[in-house]
Amino acid sequence: MDSAQAERLAARSHLQSRGWIPRRSEAFHHLPPPALEHWLGEPGDSACAAPPLEGAGWTLHPLGSHGASGVDARWLDALDPTQRKALWAGLPAPGEGAAAPFAWAHRALCRQGLRLRIAATPGKEGETVWLELRHQPRAQAEAPLLVLDVEPGVRCVLIETHERSDGACGHPVAQNLHVHLRLAAGAHLQHLRLALPGAQDQTAHHLHATLAAGAHYAQALVAAGGGYHLQRHDVHLLGAGAQAQHAALLLTDGQRLDHQVYTQIQAPGCHSGVETLALAQGPAHAVANAHTRIAPGADEAQVRQRLTGIPLAGQPRLVLRPHLEILHDQVQAAHGATWGALPEEALFYARQRGLDEASARALIVEGMARALLERCLEPAGSSGLLAQWLEGGWLARTLARCLPAPAAGHLPAPQA
Repeated sequence: MDSAQAERLAARSHLQSRGWIPRRSEAFHHLPPPALEHWLGEPGDSACAAPPLEGAGWTLHPLGSHGASGVDARWLDALDPTQRKALWAGLPAPGEGAAAPFAWAHRALCRQGLRLRIAATPGKEGETVWLELRHQPRAQAEAPLLVLDVEPGVRCVLIETHERSDGACGHPVAQNLHVHLRLAAGAHLQHLRLALPGAQDQTAHHLHATLAAGAHYAQALVAAGGGYHLQRHDVHLLGAGAQAQHAALLLTDGQRLDHQVYTQIQAPGCHSGVETLALAQGPAHAVANAHTRIAPGADEAQVRQRLTGIPLAGQPRLVLRPHLEILHDQVQAAHGATWGALPEEALFYARQRGLDEASARALIVEGMARALLERCLEPAGSSGLLAQWLEGGWLARTLARCLPAPAAGHLPAPQA
């Protein structure tokens, strides 16, 4: 038996001995994940491979007129012992944390991965590197891996999309994705993530980010509900002056969506922000978690959490959970959660300008969503990433698809 197969079997054995995520788990008790067998699959299952011309798994694409010089990309086979060793080099072991069973299941199933290293182009050290990564399902149960290293002082813009192409897999997919981002000293990464699974898909995306001194990370996430959809982000600010900003637009029409951001501030002068807007309708169930821990010695840390939930129609269940763990005195920290209907004043003025009810609501929702994403990405630099991505009406189309307009009789009653 080769070492790759031995590691896969060892991971399965660990899961069998330790068990799956218990229902009493603090992190998952509002939306318990499906049972373990959904995430292990069959090794020969390839029923969801994308058409050959589209490419299954990770594909790297040019972004506008920007080149991808300075990018070292390696697609690695996790079933080959040598390539598997290179794929996992330098990554932490799954451990025993709340989400560790997902990591062990990933080790047991993972068959392919992509490692990217972003370096400055000689003679163009000040230029931003632009990348677009797309992922299409390879199997009905899969465990993709992405490792991204951004070298010191490099500026990078990354668009990462998980959206089925026309003609791609029509089967429900169970996807346990792990992404490792490692930003060296002074590196800057703007990251637009689009996670739009099928209505019956079971999706778990785990993002692990580490930031060295002076590194800046800004992530804007647009995520739609599914049969089960988890977005869990673990962010570690390890060096002085590191900054991490997260914005999440959660869209669910009768499906389930769990968003979790766990931030560890372990150095002085660090800044962290988490802002979430959950828009839900029908019998949807959405959970938004933000947990930030400020370690002893983290002088002048600044933390802000803002979670907002808006039911658009029907009787969705929205759970908003901001949490601060402050173990140092000299910090600035604030958190809050708000739940309520669309602003009636804005609806009134939109109707006064001749818009019908559905058009007025769609306009206001798009404005709120766009403002959320802009607050995260646009202040981080002058790249204009969001404006370029949205100029073709992508946001409006996504909102219309993920949150179709309900019948007039199903709209929430106006507030008195």
